[in-house]
Amino acid sequence: MAKANPISVQKYLKGIDYPATTEELIQHAQEQGADEDVLSILEELPEDEEFDSPTDLSAALGDLE
Repeated sequence: MAKANPISVQKYLKGIDYPATTEELIQHAQEQGADEDVLSILEELPEDEEFDSPTDLSAALGDLE
């Protein structure tokens, strides 16, 4: 798996409304033109997870490393 870089991931999530589910994050990132590395990082998150803020998401991404 690519190293989870929260900054690069957040770049593709600009404008998303929180709370957001993993599925919503992936869809938004795709719409923003995220590359495969970013999408694969998001796909590693639990499917049933809901994130309350960018900070919450960054913490979850940090746990993947």
